[in-house]
Amino acid sequence: MSTTPFYLFSFDKFKKRVNLIKSAFGDEIPLCYSIKANPFLLKELPEALSHVEVCSPGELSICENLKIAPEKVLYSGVMKESTDIKRAIDYGVDILTAESIRHVILEEEAASKSGKTVKVLLRLTSGNQFGMSTDDIRSIIGNKDKYPHIDFIGLHYYSGTQKKTAAIENDMNLIDEVLKGLKSDFGFEPKTVEYGPGLGADYFNPPYEEREENALKELVDLLKDFAEKYPLALEFGRFIAAPCGYFVTEIKDIKSNNDMNFIICDGGIHHLKYHGQTMGMQIPPLACIKGEKGLDIAKIDNISFPDISAEETADYSICGSLCTVADVLIRKVRLPKAEIGDKLIFARCGAYSVTEGTMLFLSRCMPKIYYKNSFGDIEVLRDFFFSDTLNTPK
Repeated sequence: MSTTPFYLFSFDKFKKRVNLIKSAFGDEIPLCYSIKANPFLLKELPEALSHVEVCSPGELSICENLKIAPEKVLYSGVMKESTDIKRAIDYGVDILTAESIRHVILEEEAASKSGKTVKVLLRLTSGNQFGMSTDDIRSIIGNKDKYPHIDFIGLHYYSGTQKKTAAIENDMNLIDEVLKGLKSDFGFEPKTVEYGPGLGADYFNPPYEEREENALKELVDLLKDFAEKYPLALEFGRFIAAPCGYFVTEIKDIKSNNDMNFIICDGGIHHLKYHGQTMGMQIPPLACIKGEKGLDIAKIDNISFPDISAEETADYSICGSLCTVADVLIRKVRLPKAEIGDKLIFARCGAYSVTEGTMLFLSRCMPKIYYKNSFGDIEVLRDFFFSDTLNTPK
């Protein structure tokens, strides 16, 4: 049985990233982790997190199975049915979001039947299918007496990932304008403004941490005035999770075609996803471990990336195991002279790779998942899973 491919997720990296954000903004601003970025990080939650955002019934099930305290759960999602809302209320989630007038109606009905009053954030749209228009929000607040079992505590806003300074400034101006109108016309003042800044994670331009810390400082400066005016809460997904994960794949074949060296490994694009990567043209943080050295999983998160130096090197195209020309992890990279059995370690893939890849394609085995816990011990969170069982008609 092969020992690769596999992911490794690190609690220490998770905690350090959350604490970095917390120290930048201070204790007054609550932090929320959006678990769609990586639900496996829920194995242990850093104390500095106030909430986790779940966006589907399945993600709520993950929280239930891990016994995440319901008062830490913010239940979101663009598609909510009455059964989903009832279940979230029965679990006791702290906050629900509403992304349409229909959501508000369903939440009122479910809360009424349960005999509870629920806290709801109204999600303001950025112009796509998520959230609702300013007019709809104004209509809800202007008629809030129709919803006696709902405490409308504020607004929720998220307009996208990997955002730059100008986009975040535009977000703040939009939210401020909407809130000013709600106050002047209805006397509404928010108890919470839940904002997802979509701060970018750096995948291709070292020094990664230094660049991200500088971006975080810029964000603090951008949000300072807004946070003094409104009760701000911040939501992060990719920016928290990205540095917390590694993907390890083994070289299974090497060949030269038309003067180009090709590595075939047992991973592929169905396992590894870097936002902004196009046909393998950019080089993410990568280390190459020679096969004869062996690999200590517990020490992977101590490797300095990139780590591909050696006396004898060559250019390679790193390709995966899928039968498609699209399965190119890196189009061209200089590596130590490669041999079958060498391990390639990709870093900063803690966000989305483990869940967003097309892992059912070609019925390949799904990677094993390791976790380095708060004690430094290695746990198996999921063993290899043979996806052919999901693709076989009954």
